[in-house]
Amino acid sequence: MRDKVSRLLAVLCLSLLAAGCATPKGVTVQDRRSYVLKMKDETLARLHKEKPETRDMVKRASGYAVFSNIGTHLFLLASGNGYGVVIDNATGRKVFMKMRSVGFGLGMGVKDFRAVFIFKSKSVVKDFIEKGWAFGGQADAAAKSGEKGGAAGGEAYVEDDIEIYQLTESGLALQATVAGTKYWPDKSLNAGP
Repeated sequence: MRDKVSRLLAVLCLSLLAAGCATPKGVTVQDRRSYVLKMKDETLARLHKEKPETRDMVKRASGYAVFSNIGTHLFLLASGNGYGVVIDNATGRKVFMKMRSVGFGLGMGVKDFRAVFIFKSKSVVKDFIEKGWAFGGQADAAAKSGEKGGAAGGEAYVEDDIEIYQLTESGLALQATVAGTKYWPDKSLNAGP
């Protein structure tokens, strides 16, 4: 019994620590914006290396978004939060965003991943920025820490006008989750110059 309580406390502490890591780093607004843009560039470089055809897809798209998310899963409850940026290819406008997910399903662990959304129409870019977007349903497996282990993840077609690629950075999870994810503009990062 004592071992179970110790493991539960360890997972809970790890979950709380991971949730705190899902915000852009930096002291000033410009530092945090730069942090998000650096994450975007690194994620796109990795995606283009793993799936070279996505380079042209991103360039030809009406817009795209890149998000960093830390998700925790403790028994039946899953949650996650993160940040990212939407780029409107027609105007070059950058909109910094936040995200949050809540779900349920069996599992335990922490998952750090990046997601790239490729928007095929201007209306979808606009709707994503102005109305946010919610989507649910996730089934994945990840057991990776640093360079060890493996992870399952990849592309998911949500609808005709959006294509999503998920890249697992590191994680320690085996889960099947039904989650709802909401995205909205980050007022503090979009304010001012």
